[in-house]
Amino acid sequence: MAHRELDEAQKITEMGADVLTDSRLGSNKQLLLVPLLRQSISSRLAGYEDVNDAGWLCVDPAMRHVVGGRASQPEKQAASSSEVGCLETDIASK
Repeated sequence: MAHRELDEAQKITEMGADVLTDSRLGSNKQLLLVPLLRQSISSRLAGYEDVNDAGWLCVDPAMRHVVGGRASQPEKQAASSSEVGCLETDIASK
């Protein structure tokens, strides 16, 4: 959680979102780019190697808190494996 505080102070994910082009459309865009970046970065910092773990991390209370936004709301969750995969393969790789 310390990296989330650093991220908020330095606006690191916001800067990343400013230089990426979000190609998702319509209902595929339920999560904003900044929370997706936070989840991807946080899962790597926690030692998870790929998006396969996002399936259960999306309901983990600590991850939901770190991701923030709608993920931190009751009855909501962070990004699924496919959403994080889209970020990493389609958005961040361009």
